[in-house]
Amino acid sequence: MKTSFHFLEHKSAVVRGPESAWVPKTDVYEADGGIVVNVELAGIRREDLQLMVEENRLRIRGERPDRCRDGKCRFLIMEIDYGPFECEVDLPSGFDLSAAKAVYQNGFLRIDVPASPKPGKRSSLPIS
Repeated sequence: MKTSFHFLEHKSAVVRGPESAWVPKTDVYEADGGIVVNVELAGIRREDLQLMVEENRLRIRGERPDRCRDGKCRFLIMEIDYGPFECEVDLPSGFDLSAAKAVYQNGFLRIDVPASPKPGKRSSLPIS
């Protein structure tokens, strides 16, 4: 297997509504015979995250609450993205997303996907 994942697709999906969508920073790498997807999601509660799996596509949704942009604050520097997000990562074949394990800790969502010759199926992942 190649160690380069330049062929992986990582994109934001269209989010409808008055707020703009943002894309969290994401690393995807091979380790211990599987793939690891690591997503930076500081400030988001675990219960506000949704992970969906369809075939070889992992979709991550959520929203980072914005408690300041409703006129209460006057920004001097504004670099943090708030509001809804949705991103997708398409993994190569040969990995079993239905057997993936997700852990959210210290602002990072880590999803470990084991290698498997079985075809994928549609499901959702619990986050521990």
